[in-house]
Amino acid sequence: MADGGWYDLFSRGARDWLRHDEKIRAAVRASLPEIIANAEVAGAGGQVVRVPVRMLEHHHFRLASPERREGVGQGRARPGDQLVPPGRDRGPGQRGAGGRADGGVELVLEFRVDDIVDWLWEELELPNLKARVGAAAESDWVREGWDRRGARSRLDRRRSLREAVKRRAVQGDSPSFTDEDLRFRQFRKREQPTTQAVVFLLMDVSGSMGEAERRLAKSFFFWAVQGLRRQYLHLDTVFVAHTTQAWEFDEQQFFQVTGTGGTIASTGFAKVRELIDERWSPSRYNVYFFYASDGDNSSSDRAAAEHELDRLTERANYAGYVEVAPGGHSRYASETRALFSTLVAGGQPVGHFTVTGIDDVWSAVRHFFGHEARAAGA
Repeated sequence: MADGGWYDLFSRGARDWLRHDEKIRAAVRASLPEIIANAEVAGAGGQVVRVPVRMLEHHHFRLASPERREGVGQGRARPGDQLVPPGRDRGPGQRGAGGRADGGVELVLEFRVDDIVDWLWEELELPNLKARVGAAAESDWVREGWDRRGARSRLDRRRSLREAVKRRAVQGDSPSFTDEDLRFRQFRKREQPTTQAVVFLLMDVSGSMGEAERRLAKSFFFWAVQGLRRQYLHLDTVFVAHTTQAWEFDEQQFFQVTGTGGTIASTGFAKVRELIDERWSPSRYNVYFFYASDGDNSSSDRAAAEHELDRLTERANYAGYVEVAPGGHSRYASETRALFSTLVAGGQPVGHFTVTGIDDVWSAVRHFFGHEARAAGA
């Protein structure tokens, strides 16, 4: 092999590998809505998801079989006809008769949920995040001056050499270097304000929230929590559900809870506000609040819900509302959406998004944690 041949071969292989890896990532990114829609992952807390990816091949010429009698420009095809190879006219997932026609191959790749979350949150973050000083402030060591005594690992050679040059300039004929010329860096412990945050997740579990509605709400909460926990070190998550009353749950119970009866949203808002006042002061925490509901609320609760929501948003950096409406059967303006829309119109750091199907969950995540939410919270 000529000089440089091995390098050229390795370089070409590396480029092909990088190109193949990028195409795999692009294929997975294109499947993110379907991945998020995986009810088993969201419901059972699985750690692995499976993604079908079409097998990728390099472009190459392929000779026609000897039995083939027609080629380009031959046959009974007319302009505008759609050319479909035999056996390719079936829809996805449909079976057909066996034959000799060409087919495609798909690979089923397995990815960890953490990897999917990393891709989801590459450009997402909590809006309007501010530094807070409190008991959980981070400690940081900063350099502060020099000393003639210290650990060898902190020896500043440049500073020591400078001290030796200064001494010899004053003393004249003297040793080139002495222990008195040594200088060691000194460090001081300094408290840094942290960006600790608490996220309240409130879900309506009343009788109007059917299985489809709860599935959409829980899917959004699952992927939001997974991403937030990997994005931020100091993050507390609080789970609350309500019907005509409100209760705090742990995470496992929250994703399993169901309910019956009517809907009084003010009880949920009031419960979250009480928890903030008791344990998560806005002076120490960035407070975020996300609410999922089908939009129904008792008409007699309208004034109380508006009052409690106003008090709650005064304490929050950002508040988001997810309205779940399976099948797109969403009314023009539900009771709950009207409350949040009023706050949005008033310039408050509030947002809302309607999820009509499982494919909209990814769009909802991007809406609340992407550029639009950051602009609203600024």
